[in-house]
Amino acid sequence: MNAIARAVSKNGQRRHASVGLMIALIFAHSNPAAAYLKFGVRVGDRTVTLKWAQTPVRYYVSSQSVAGVSTDAFRTAVGRAFATWQALPSASITYEFAGFTSALPNEDDGMSTLGFLEKPELDRVLASTSFLIDDATGALIEADIFFNSAFPWSVAENGETGRFDVQSIALHEIGHMSGLGHSALGETELRESGGRRVIASEAVMFPIAFAAGSIAGRTPRADDIAGMSDLYPDGDFGQLGSISGRVTKDGRPLFGAHVVAFDPASGALVGNFTLNAQGQFSIDGLSAGPHILRVEPLDDADIDSFFESTRTVDLEFRVTYANRLIVVPRRGDSGPVDIEVARK
Repeated sequence: MNAIARAVSKNGQRRHASVGLMIALIFAHSNPAAAYLKFGVRVGDRTVTLKWAQTPVRYYVSSQSVAGVSTDAFRTAVGRAFATWQALPSASITYEFAGFTSALPNEDDGMSTLGFLEKPELDRVLASTSFLIDDATGALIEADIFFNSAFPWSVAENGETGRFDVQSIALHEIGHMSGLGHSALGETELRESGGRRVIASEAVMFPIAFAAGSIAGRTPRADDIAGMSDLYPDGDFGQLGSISGRVTKDGRPLFGAHVVAFDPASGALVGNFTLNAQGQFSIDGLSAGPHILRVEPLDDADIDSFFESTRTVDLEFRVTYANRLIVVPRRGDSGPVDIEVARK
């Protein structure tokens, strides 16, 4: 699925950017990793985190239907996905169904609309989230989600062989709609017939969907919960802690590295990337207690799912672990953790 930003200024100027979640049979991913990303938009000389300033986020459902999925059934399935995000105890995001509409997604009409569009030319895209953004302030005006009716869809409670699950795909796209980018927490393997398939995913926001018929994407995992709670923190989020630090290679800051925190007590994986010229990272939403910290490179086939193509991401280093357990305090930060990685 794609998330496309349409930023509009008071002069009507637009700019475009995209990230994508694709179907597993076509695009690849490899080694397990973890990191949630938040969308940002440039406003003057600063970057503003893309999020809704006011909630509940009101959304409409298009009256267009497709074979096997009535309008009412579609509305119920996406409603469950909205309710799943809203139920997170550590996040304050809320949503409100505003009604059915004859409008279609991507019409720049000030209405956040979910619905089907026929896009056979997008043969790798199951669904897409687009934003209308005030370029002067970075405020979200509208976010639309279209589901590509060129693919077969299902709203069956237990899934349906050969059809993609509306609720699972909606949960991912609503994550984008709320400001979440992709997580790299997942694993694929090569298929004998070509391409890759997902064999494990520890995040709803992983950029490749499970195969048709799967309903495995209906439940947020630790990385998803941390990301949404970071964007819209609620009372419970304040009880959690964080790990921050810096990653270097040959003594120089490293951009775009995965830094993954593993909680041995719960098995939860949460992470982030080094995202600035200083090689710094911060992983929020962690339970108090000891964590194992790991740094690893992105798979070179998937850089565009996480970073703009203009950014140079260093992939030539070995997986490296911190030389000690990192203890996360309740309601606090671990203190700076410096990790030096080695060349491949």
